[in-house]
Amino acid sequence: MKTLGFLGIDIGTQGLSVIFTNTELKILVSGEGGYEMIPELDPECYEQQPSDWESALKNAMVDMRKKMSSMQIDMEVLAIGISGQMHGEVLAKEDGELVGPARLWCDSRNEIEGEELTERLGTKCPKRMTAVRWLWTIRNQPEKARHVRHITTPAGWIAYRLTGSWSLGIGDAAGMFPIDQKTLNYNTAMLDEFDFMANNSAKDNSLQRTLSRLSDLLPSVKKAGEDGGVLDSHGAEFLGLPEGIPVAPAEGDQPAALAGSLIAAPGQVSMSFGTSVVANSVGDRAFEGISVPIDHFCAPDGRPINMVWLRNGTTAMNMTVDLFGGDFSAIMSQVLAAEDNCGGLLALPFMDDEPGLGVSQGGTAMIIGLNEKTATPGNAVKAMLLATIFNLRLGSNRLDEQGYPRTEIILSGGLVKTPELGQLVANAFNTPVTIFEGGDEGTAWGAALMAKFRHESIAGRMTDWKTFLETQQTGSPTRFSPHAKAVQTLNNVFDRYEKLVRMHGQLEAVT
Repeated sequence: MKTLGFLGIDIGTQGLSVIFTNTELKILVSGEGGYEMIPELDPECYEQQPSDWESALKNAMVDMRKKMSSMQIDMEVLAIGISGQMHGEVLAKEDGELVGPARLWCDSRNEIEGEELTERLGTKCPKRMTAVRWLWTIRNQPEKARHVRHITTPAGWIAYRLTGSWSLGIGDAAGMFPIDQKTLNYNTAMLDEFDFMANNSAKDNSLQRTLSRLSDLLPSVKKAGEDGGVLDSHGAEFLGLPEGIPVAPAEGDQPAALAGSLIAAPGQVSMSFGTSVVANSVGDRAFEGISVPIDHFCAPDGRPINMVWLRNGTTAMNMTVDLFGGDFSAIMSQVLAAEDNCGGLLALPFMDDEPGLGVSQGGTAMIIGLNEKTATPGNAVKAMLLATIFNLRLGSNRLDEQGYPRTEIILSGGLVKTPELGQLVANAFNTPVTIFEGGDEGTAWGAALMAKFRHESIAGRMTDWKTFLETQQTGSPTRFSPHAKAVQTLNNVFDRYEKLVRMHGQLEAVT
């Protein structure tokens, strides 16, 4: 008997995963495939071969089918969803032949171009944005640029190889070039400005004559539920599936993760705490101006997303746990029992620089205020955790100043292993916190979710993304409401922490 369900594909930085879910989006089986960076490049260069992603996808499907065989699962795929690492630069000729390897989000060769585009376009264009990379390529690799007729992302490339369609989900597209919130497409005025800069950057007349307009190079923009293509003969052979299976618009990992957290309404904020920390806030309008700690992209339905991403996450906290014996479970119980003011301790978690908060140098993580009474594992670890939480609060200040709503925090990442810490986050932000059961399944699950929405849209059963997400909630979520007394205490601690961060430059000089 056939098992009906959805296929989710996620192209990560270090590997690729596939999952097959039933029609209720329960993950039944998964498969993995790996790949590496191209070796022996300069330290700021990070490139991969798109053919390696394809090989990994084949291997992941083989891995999954082996597990299916032992589980006696005979799958029938109703729709396919794709997610992938954002901001990559995959270059191809008119016939789809690749023009060199892909540059990844972590490649940092184009910082100057990011600054120039930000100033020229009047909106933040971080160095990892795909258009920023393309401007660098025009300037530094003209022999490649003259042959390019398509630019896409890792998710967009796999979608093209499976469907033959050069299209992309709006969230991933927003990581390539700024989106106009009125048209939910690339900003045409900014495209004209980019073309002007690109033509002036071309170092020879022959490149100026052959250089295509950026609007002709970028993939078409699709929203959740819209047509992302169907599995063509090549894609069907590639995956070992029948032709004609619908494919959801390929999305970036961040929009897919938002989908996996069931976030769609203005005021909802997704927070994830790990090696880095991220807060993605669904907006009710586009952000005004430029703020260093805040990047901008879109949810799968086109709603604006303001992202605070900080590289200094829980690393310093984990180091502090190790200093006290490394028994995380034991120390977490002490953290929960510690006073909200951590006995007076303050911590700085900056193992690396944090430009968005004005921290130019890393390596200065520290705990201040230790004495015989305060030097407990619970106080020290809680102070370091609060520092990480407070950094997100500092990064969100511009959103607060512009009156962006924050009505609910959906928490994921490492903190949910100790769900009681949700109360600390609720108090620190004075905002209710929700932890969904199974809400941390990853971007592949978000891709499968988008596949289901595409399937439902084709059948005419669902047209509204927000309503769809509300119907997908499974299990019993854990919820935390802020406690007024704790909120007041943590506001006082936050004021002290903010002053300490401002003093960080002086502390750097001492250390």
